[in-house]
Amino acid sequence: MFTSVLVANRGEIALRVVRTCQELGIRTIVAHSAADRDSAAVRAADESVQVGPGPSKASYLNIPAVVEAARTRGAEAIHPGYGFLSENPEFAEVCEDEGIVFIGPPASVMAQLGDKAIARGIMREAGLPLLPGSRDALDGPGAALALADEIGFPMILKAVAGGGGRGMRVVRDRDDVEDAYAETRAAALAVFGDGRLYGERYLDSARHVEIQVLLDAHGGGVHLGARDCSLQRRHQKLVEESPAPEVDQAALAELGTHTVGALLDAGYVGAGTAEFLYDPARRGYYFMEVNCRLQVEHPVTEMVTGIDLVAEQLRVAAGEPLGYGQADVVTRGAAIECRLNAEDPARDFRPTPGLVTRLVLPGGPFVRVDTHLETGYRIPPFYDSLLAKIVVWAPDRAGAIARMRRALTETVVDGPGLATTAPFLRDALDHPSFRAGTHDTSLIATLPTSPAPTTAPPTAAAAPVTPAPATVGTSIT
Repeated sequence: MFTSVLVANRGEIALRVVRTCQELGIRTIVAHSAADRDSAAVRAADESVQVGPGPSKASYLNIPAVVEAARTRGAEAIHPGYGFLSENPEFAEVCEDEGIVFIGPPASVMAQLGDKAIARGIMREAGLPLLPGSRDALDGPGAALALADEIGFPMILKAVAGGGGRGMRVVRDRDDVEDAYAETRAAALAVFGDGRLYGERYLDSARHVEIQVLLDAHGGGVHLGARDCSLQRRHQKLVEESPAPEVDQAALAELGTHTVGALLDAGYVGAGTAEFLYDPARRGYYFMEVNCRLQVEHPVTEMVTGIDLVAEQLRVAAGEPLGYGQADVVTRGAAIECRLNAEDPARDFRPTPGLVTRLVLPGGPFVRVDTHLETGYRIPPFYDSLLAKIVVWAPDRAGAIARMRRALTETVVDGPGLATTAPFLRDALDHPSFRAGTHDTSLIATLPTSPAPTTAPPTAAAAPVTPAPATVGTSIT
C-alpha cells in the first residue's frame, strides 16, 4: 500500500478521498487553487500545496503544476477524483513517466476508451449491444448524411472526445444534418480541442443505466450491480439510485458479467463504469461509453454493497488483487443519491455562487452527506455548482424515497443570492412515474421549475399512475 497520495481535486470528492486515505494510514497532500486555500479538504489533509489561481485551467487542469506538486512533496501516487484531469490520458502518461502511480487505468487504455468511436468498436468486438451508428469518426457532413440515410432519424451527433453531456446534437430532419454537423464540430473543437464526430440512432424515450466495475492487474474483476441515472437535465445527472428499478435484474447481472469480460480484455485496471441506454419498449440495452474514473454517484453503490470504492481504487493501484469474486458481492436494500447544486431552477438553473450564512444538513438513520460545505464558506464562481451529495439507504425503494424526501426537506443552505436545487429535487421524487420506477430521461424536462409547496408525499396508491410520454429524449455521454 502507498504511504503518501496527492489528491488532485477539490470540493466534496477531495475530502472524501482524504478521509479514506486517513483510514488506511496514508499521508495525504491536497493540491489546491488559490480559491480553495482554506477548504475543508485542505484543512483535513496532512499537507497542501497551491498549484495556481482560482480558474481551473491555471490550477486543477495544470498538468506540470500538479505533477511538480506530487514530485516535490514525495507523493507515491495521485488520486484525480472525478472531472478535471481524471480522464486525461496525457496526464496519466506523464505520471507514469515520472514514476508516480496514477490511480486509474493505464494511459493507453484510457486513451482508447476515451475515444468514443474506438470504444464503440472495442465493445462491438466484445459482443456488447450498440445502437446503429458509425463504426469510425465521420469524415465530413457527407458521411453524416450517408449515415442518416442508413440508420434513419432521429440521429444524434456526438464528439469523439466528448463527455459530461457536452458536444452533442440531435438531428431529426435530413435538411438539418449539414448545419448540425458544422455546429457540433465547432463546439467540440472549442470545448475538447478535437472536432471529430460520430453518429448513432437516438432514442426519444430511454432509461440511463450503468454498470460499476472493479478490475485488478491480476485478471480479477467484478461488477457491483447497476445504477439508474435517468433523472437528468440537459444530459447532467441529478438523481441516481441502485438497484435500477423495474428492470430484469437477471438480465442486468448478465450484462455486468459481459462488461467485466470486455474491460478485462481491453486491459482496464481500477474502478470504472460502463454506461448504457435501456429501451423499455424493446427491453434492450445499448452501450454508450466507459467512464475511466470514479463516478460522482459512486456512493449509492457503496451503500448497497458495503464496499468502499476509493479504498479499492487505492489497493488495486498499489498492485494488490481484489481478494474476492463475483459471488462475494451481495447487494442489499435500495440507495438514492441527490446532487445538491447551487443553482436557481426558477432562473433556468443559473449558478448562484456566494457566501453561506446558514447551513443545516440532514441527518438521521442511514443518511449520508458528502460535502465540503460549512457556514461561512464562500461558493466560488470558477467551478461546478455541486455543493453536496445527499445519499440515503433503506430496505426497499419506497422507504429510500421517503427518507430522501425527508432529508431534502431538512436541508437548508442560505446566504445572499443563494438558491439550491433541493425543492426541485423533492418535486422530482414526488412525480408518479418516478415513484413507480417507470420514468425515463425525459421526465425532468416536463417538471415546473418553481417548486410546489411543501406537502405530505403522495400515497402509495398514486404510484402506478404514469403520465403521457414527453417529447424530449436523450442520449448521454
